[in-house]
Amino acid sequence: MSPPYRPRVLLADDHLLVAEALKSLLTPEFDLVGVVEDGRAMVEAARTLRPDVIVADVTMPHLNGIDALVRLRQAGDRVPVVFLTMHRDVAFARRALDAGASGFVLKHSASDELISAIRAALDGRTYITPQLAGELLQAMKQGPERAGDPVDSLTPRQREVLQLLAEGRSGKEIAVSLGISARTVEFHKYQMMETLGLHNSAELVHFAIKHGIVEL
Repeated sequence: MSPPYRPRVLLADDHLLVAEALKSLLTPEFDLVGVVEDGRAMVEAARTLRPDVIVADVTMPHLNGIDALVRLRQAGDRVPVVFLTMHRDVAFARRALDAGASGFVLKHSASDELISAIRAALDGRTYITPQLAGELLQAMKQGPERAGDPVDSLTPRQREVLQLLAEGRSGKEIAVSLGISARTVEFHKYQMMETLGLHNSAELVHFAIKHGIVEL
């Protein structure tokens, strides 16, 4: 008799200690098929490993978790993604749900909630930590014109440029990383400053940190 099927989980988190703790939490019930440390690796691993569910941090190097999810959905990949994050701001949860997330759990509640969130995602349901559920419902009632998240005003490509800029990459390095010209990088920076009402690269970096696109 073959053993019961164990759902395949891909873990995306750049914090080694967190990843190790999550391995211990998940392995009794799930088959952990891979651990990656940035959003681009998450997208690639989803394509090659075909997990049943992804558990991902929001803030990761190179490409944050939410933009990685956007990229997965654009490629037609419907794998459920549960976000596990330190960010308690409801704007992050709203942004994650808008991108197609199946769950949003705070890291300090992982031991109590993550397994339930993964099970819900595998069943086609959405799990939001009770600590944010009421606040999130109120935010969603405000509708699409919410006075809300200025990150929504940026295109996916602009968010990629902004993240790499905030990680300390030069214009030339960003161009090579994204396969675009240095002039295009400068154009995206100019467009972002116009859209956000900012004046220089330093203000763009501050914006990226404030809104969780990168961590300090």
